[in-house]
Amino acid sequence: QVQLAESGGGLVQAGGSLRLSCAASGSAGSSVVWRWYRQAPGKQRDMVATIATSSSTNYADSVKGRFTASRDNAKNTVYLQMNSLKPEDTAIYYCNAWIPGGVSRGTYWGQGTQVTVSS
Repeated sequence: QVQLAESGGGLVQAGGSLRLSCAASGSAGSSVVWRWYRQAPGKQRDMVATIATSSSTNYADSVKGRFTASRDNAKNTVYLQMNSLKPEDTAIYYCNAWIPGGVSRGTYWGQGTQVTVSS
């Protein structure tokens, strides 16, 4: 089993920055596709960023140029650096890990961390 724990959320003014972390415990391994999602009140959960096993990344159009996702396989941790934050970025942010094979095969979610951007 793998457990994910996010941290780094908080309250920030528009234009500010936050860095989210997601640490995996258990046997996650390096063959993990990581994703960051967010869910604003009353809205569906949307994908924000994907980090492939090669560390290549893809982003939602709404965050391109402002958010940077990265991974540290040695620490079983992924990050989401969020710059130039806007009030519309306010949401609960979740990390997601998809492990395609092995004893820990499956999809895992963190508990979420609140990000609030004030105008």
